[in-house]
Amino acid sequence: MLTIRNLRKSYHRHEVLKGIDLTVRKGDVVAILGPSGSGKTTLLKTVNFLERADEGKMNFDGIEVNLAKASASTIARLRKKTAFVFQSYNLFNNKTALENVTEGLIYGRGMNPAEASAVALRALEKVGLSDRLDYYPSRLSGGQQQRVGIARAIACDPDVILFDEPTSALDPELVGEILAIMRDLAREGTTMVVVTHEMGFAREVASNVVFLDGGVIVEEGPPELFFGAPKEERTRQFLKRFLPVAP
Repeated sequence: MLTIRNLRKSYHRHEVLKGIDLTVRKGDVVAILGPSGSGKTTLLKTVNFLERADEGKMNFDGIEVNLAKASASTIARLRKKTAFVFQSYNLFNNKTALENVTEGLIYGRGMNPAEASAVALRALEKVGLSDRLDYYPSRLSGGQQQRVGIARAIACDPDVILFDEPTSALDPELVGEILAIMRDLAREGTTMVVVTHEMGFAREVASNVVFLDGGVIVEEGPPELFFGAPKEERTRQFLKRFLPVAP
């Protein structure tokens, strides 16, 4: 479904991504792990053109694009195939939960308001917020705000959902409710690329785990091998910080 080749991105003279190759198949849950500053969020943002790559090519469901030179029309076309869930929610504070979901459907997808409301209602019901439709973000907990963000992504019916550390801004007791929704999406066959520090989620749900460090992919593979028998010493060092017993 999605292949990326030789993705490079620099800020001034600092090269953040140094030739990334990534493949995502339909139905995959790709977990991207790595220390802070390794380039994980930048990778997601360049895939969705929130940041412009300096170099690299992408094939998204047959659409071939030069990441550094894609036209505005091509970017708009590709963005309709993706949805982005931010770690900081990125909700409109002056709009209700329902309006936060319908906004993109009406102005980004061209739906009429009645259709958008029906789609948004189903998405908010899916994340357990049918009783919070008229609540503004200030009246929602962090977990509820993130659920609105996920509903907004689901409502777009994208080919792939990109999650940027969706639990990092939450209190510990709220993390589980977000991971439960993501597990349900995975069981339904939703294609996801997830930047996360939640090792249990990656081990249980991911179909492929990618370890990024210093702007390069150090190691990748199915979770049973990545966590059970990592090949690289750098991977083993990283895992020791998070797992009670690491290889």
